[in-house]
Amino acid sequence: MRLIPREEKFFDLFEELAEKIEEGSKLFLAMVKEYQYAATMIARLKEIEHEADIITHRTYEKMHKTFLTPLDREDIYDLVNKMDSILDMIEASATRLNLYKVKKPAAAIIEQAEILCKAIAKVKTIIHAMRNLKNKKMILDACVEINTLENDGDLVLRTTIAGLFENEKDVFELIKWKEIFERLEEAIDVCEDVSNIVEGIVLKHG
Repeated sequence: MRLIPREEKFFDLFEELAEKIEEGSKLFLAMVKEYQYAATMIARLKEIEHEADIITHRTYEKMHKTFLTPLDREDIYDLVNKMDSILDMIEASATRLNLYKVKKPAAAIIEQAEILCKAIAKVKTIIHAMRNLKNKKMILDACVEINTLENDGDLVLRTTIAGLFENEKDVFELIKWKEIFERLEEAIDVCEDVSNIVEGIVLKHG
């Protein structure tokens, strides 16, 4: 028996946050697939982002009130901060699609959104697996897969931006799409940041 009980609530909060991120990524994917940037969909994505912010701040508050945390405080802070940032980038991408009134998106943005969804699904997997850290190999393998997905997203970004500069005659459209694609790629990059943090936690505590 443990002399001091382990505070499991932190893992509940991590998992809640992972669920919100996945919900937001699926909504964004539906938006680009259906070419629907209605105010109601943007508003719902903003709600999801706000709900994720609340979970993040609840985690910070609990960390300050808990004497013995299950993970190092720096790891908890970095983990939830990066997880919350994923949804911030998704919301920023969707908002720009709506504000800029861009032309019908190319297949590339759907491809990038699909890569993001896959990366977030893997993030959710490793976050749920952190509760006991028994399956260390599975977590580390998933972290490698997230890294691979990040490379895939980076390739889509480079190829798309090169194509835009070569073929897009409207400079304003080029600038709009470049910013949107870069925001979306940043969301995928942050998924890799999350996996790096989890990998460090596993190696430290596994």
